[in-house]
Amino acid sequence: MFRFENPDYLLLLWLIPIFVAAFILLKRRRNKLLNIFADSNLFSILLPDYSSTKDIFKFIVQMLVFALLILTIANPQVGTKLQEVKQKGIDVYICLDVSYSMSAEDIKPNRLEKAKYQISQLIQKLRGDRIGLIVFAGNAYIQFPLTIDYSAANLFLSAIDFGIIPQPGTAIASAIEMAVQSFDTASTKKAIVIITDGEDHEGDIDRAIELAKEKEINIYTIGLGSPEGAPMPVFDSQGNRIGYKTDFEGNTILTKLDEQILRDIADKSGGKYYRGNNYEDHLQKIYEELSQLEKTEFGTKRISDYETRYYYFLIPAIFLMIVEIFINDKKSKLFKKLNEKLGFEK
Repeated sequence: MFRFENPDYLLLLWLIPIFVAAFILLKRRRNKLLNIFADSNLFSILLPDYSSTKDIFKFIVQMLVFALLILTIANPQVGTKLQEVKQKGIDVYICLDVSYSMSAEDIKPNRLEKAKYQISQLIQKLRGDRIGLIVFAGNAYIQFPLTIDYSAANLFLSAIDFGIIPQPGTAIASAIEMAVQSFDTASTKKAIVIITDGEDHEGDIDRAIELAKEKEINIYTIGLGSPEGAPMPVFDSQGNRIGYKTDFEGNTILTKLDEQILRDIADKSGGKYYRGNNYEDHLQKIYEELSQLEKTEFGTKRISDYETRYYYFLIPAIFLMIVEIFINDKKSKLFKKLNEKLGFEK
């Protein structure tokens, strides 16, 4: 099996046809200027030993060196053997509140964007652990299941916004039940992390907690917002703020953090509650605590062991560079016919 470790460098090979075109144009322009200065007979008298054939040969050598150096830095590798590697880790489902109350800006830039940023930071630090994401408002949906494909996880995370779930509300119980049911049967350590303001929760939360306890799943909660409450901004179609959400009487609606329900969920399930703020990354603290648990095997994967072969291209490149040093511009019969056809002979 063959591959390049840094394939992006291969794009530099597209410079070669540009260099070739520039060389031909400059060569022909030079010949035209020489024709204006002197005819071919006079030129052969002035520079009797000059060979444009050597120019072409030297340019070809330079292009070969350039190509070989590009292939060298792309680092060609050869797969020597396949190995089965055991995958060990913990499983974490994050349940993210996407209800409109998460638009409040008491946590900067707002509650939802702060939560998304912390989840993104966590994904970048994962090493072998599986993560899944459930979004909820009036109902709960799986944004992506348990995975170690962290690039795909970040992609799905970036697509989350207010209105992704049309039903209003904060269905914490539904999110917990869905997370419990979505864990597979692998005997890994499992945890659920809920990120919400906890306001207007719906469903039978005690029953959802019991389901989690039966499966020995701890639930950690992060409360985003302030108990005093904050208004929910309203934006026009261009994204400009035009005011704040009001009730039927025109009074500004405040969305408040319900810490008690989040403390109860964490305490009853054996987890912990964290009060979110603008400065600390509590999601990272939770993950560090979970990482202290013994990691268990949840599968195996086949990987190929690669060995570097960059010197296959580097050695001939060095050799051609040495050859290029000794190429002079004296006349040679080599490539003479090719030189005449291209119109370079002078």
